[in-house]
Amino acid sequence: MQNNDLKMRTLEGNNLPPLLSEIPDRPKKLYIIGELPKDGFFLAVVGSRRPTSYGKQACEKIIEGLKGFPITIVSGLALGLDTIAHESALMAGLKTIAIPGSGLGENILYPSANRNLAKRILNAGGALVSEFEPDFKPTLWSFPKRNRIMAGMSHAVLLIEATLKSGTLITARLAGDYNRDVLAVPGSIFSENSTGTNFFLRLGATPIRNSADVLDHFG
Repeated sequence: MQNNDLKMRTLEGNNLPPLLSEIPDRPKKLYIIGELPKDGFFLAVVGSRRPTSYGKQACEKIIEGLKGFPITIVSGLALGLDTIAHESALMAGLKTIAIPGSGLGENILYPSANRNLAKRILNAGGALVSEFEPDFKPTLWSFPKRNRIMAGMSHAVLLIEATLKSGTLITARLAGDYNRDVLAVPGSIFSENSTGTNFFLRLGATPIRNSADVLDHFG
């Protein structure tokens, strides 16, 4: 995964992403491969690991419509909607940042099924970011811990699909705690995968029907 242009390095102190430095439980150090955009908006896109066709299409269509705008897609490299978000960003020519629940070691990066996707993210000018040591294997607690990095470094978090018991909602709750905007795609009242997103809409999340709604939100 690494070549002369893509060496793993660390970010500390004033070199941490500016938004991430604002949160109360900010990391002391980040490992990074690739480059973080220095301007524009960071949009975390999160959702179910078992999306419906509706969730997949919504994610693809919304991100496709952001093509040409200074928006970086942040997600967790997980299977499901995280993968769709990264893939859609690459298709649209947008920078994307993957924040896995593991270290960034080439044989450690999780999930292994997405290691090729990680390479493509780097080759397209994106980045891999983790606060875990390079040889750290994922655990049950490492995913909620990394979710605060996703929420903390983004201007807004977009929920595509999530159940009420989904770990995705941890990211949304953290976004609220960090005074970040929470956006959500409305879903069917008959779909279990939309119970979490509809719940956050009831709490005041901004409804997102299409990419124009995202662009309007960012002004």
